[in-house]
Amino acid sequence: MTKRRSQHWFGGLGKDAFIHRSWMKNNGLPDDAFDGRPVIGICNTFSEFTPCHVHFRGLVEHIKAGVLEAGGLPLEFPVFSCGESNLRPTAMLFRNLASMDVEEAIRGNPMDGVVLMAGCDKTTPSLVMGAASCDLPAIVISGGPMLNGRFQGREIGSGTDVWKFSEDVRAGVMSAQDFASAESAMSRSPGHCMTMGTAATMASMVEALGLALPGNAAYPAVDARRSRIARMTGRRIVEMVNEDLRPSAILDKQAFANAIRVNGAIGGSTNAVVHLLAIAGRVGAELSLDDWDRYGRDVPTILDLMPSGRFLMEDFCYAGGIPAVMKEIADLLDLDALTVTGKSVRNNIADARNYNPEVIRPRDKALTPHGGIAVLRGNLAPAGAIIKPSAASPALMRHRGRAVVFEDIDDYRARIDDPGLDIDETSVMVLKNCGPKGYPGMAEVGNMALPRKLLQKGVRDMVRISDARMSGTAFGTVVLHAAPEAAVGGPLALVRSGDIVELDVEARRLHLEVSEEELARRRQSWRPPEPAMRGGYQGLYVDHVLQADRGADLDFLVGSRGHAVPRESH
Repeated sequence: MTKRRSQHWFGGLGKDAFIHRSWMKNNGLPDDAFDGRPVIGICNTFSEFTPCHVHFRGLVEHIKAGVLEAGGLPLEFPVFSCGESNLRPTAMLFRNLASMDVEEAIRGNPMDGVVLMAGCDKTTPSLVMGAASCDLPAIVISGGPMLNGRFQGREIGSGTDVWKFSEDVRAGVMSAQDFASAESAMSRSPGHCMTMGTAATMASMVEALGLALPGNAAYPAVDARRSRIARMTGRRIVEMVNEDLRPSAILDKQAFANAIRVNGAIGGSTNAVVHLLAIAGRVGAELSLDDWDRYGRDVPTILDLMPSGRFLMEDFCYAGGIPAVMKEIADLLDLDALTVTGKSVRNNIADARNYNPEVIRPRDKALTPHGGIAVLRGNLAPAGAIIKPSAASPALMRHRGRAVVFEDIDDYRARIDDPGLDIDETSVMVLKNCGPKGYPGMAEVGNMALPRKLLQKGVRDMVRISDARMSGTAFGTVVLHAAPEAAVGGPLALVRSGDIVELDVEARRLHLEVSEEELARRRQSWRPPEPAMRGGYQGLYVDHVLQADRGADLDFLVGSRGHAVPRESH
């Protein structure tokens, strides 16, 4: 058998092996812990600043037990935790930083395989990106969703109902006291958002990609089956090391095509677009923004789950989870794709069943016949922009209106509730300078709240366009990720209030009705915004971040650098 990677640290009788073993023994490890058995790193994103992960201290013990049962040595290590709810200016700013932390921690430490403990929105892509750049055997275990929210006798969903309640308060139809009471009712157990937000979407994506065991995405955080799948994940990574099964063997073009189709079927978050593009960039898989439209355009959205539908992740779990969805759209998938089980997708979903056709609908009763993510192009977004049709208003999917422009998020917040703002329900709200470089970090501000005066009239949706992202829990006719972004001089930077904007989702068109000559004149007077910070990580980020259509990774992180054993330190 080929010498294990960890044996470059722990094997033999030399001085360096002595040092490595001796210091590890201060944890109580016996001599035979270093006898050549697989050393499994457990990448733990636990942080009390990341509420979605507060139960990871308990969950990791089940992973360790599984590793030990399979004959491996589990060693836990921490990495930067991108907590969505608390981290400012936006967790997305730090996704790439966390991926660097993961990559170098894996490469620099004596492990033969790694379990990636993820959950909150950016933790999943950051861990997968870092592990993919090392290409050591790796498997994901998600933390699982919270239990369904319960408020005043009905179920409520994290994020999705926040936006609704907030607008109801601003419209004067919900009291501030009820709004405050909903806080505790919404988040009533450990876990991530129980709507199909980015956390649940990315847990679904790693399962659809084949990087996690079947059932990973939907088991609630407090369900005993979450602990059992953690234990089975610990066992499986030892087997993967013995089989030398690496991410590069799993993450090919067809795996990404499967994930895109599953995303369409579940009404997944628009944030999956930038994350899957970034992951693909790390393994060298050819994936483009247009592939999102190519593979997902004709996929029906069959999961009736907020924000696109009615139910929540707990209901999805009981209905059968991702395996049941994949079984329902099996004819659209590459069933021969390899997964971390060592078996194909076909094998993994062979016994899957749909236990609730109200939650996972038959295809002839789909929530929308054409789900997925629509990729729009035109003179307003020559490199592309996206919209989530299943979360949009059908009446606005083809719309022509007068632009009301906000130069940045501060301008928006200062003016949106001004009674004198020249805006009506036919207007198109345009937000600039909130892309990868502009915010920086491409914050989730694209689903701009509507003006109070329109909310009070009963208006609940308008066309909104920006270079920003939006929360996966959000909804509305919201055009996002416009590229190139305004901060680098993309056409979005040149839009002025009063310009006419045309949106035609069916034709995949986003057009600014301004002549090229006029745009050229405007460009002469355009100046890039001053960066929020010079130097430090933010400065590095702004200097090197790619545009949204390329996954918003840092240019020098693209590609796999492998897991060659670093030079000895002694």
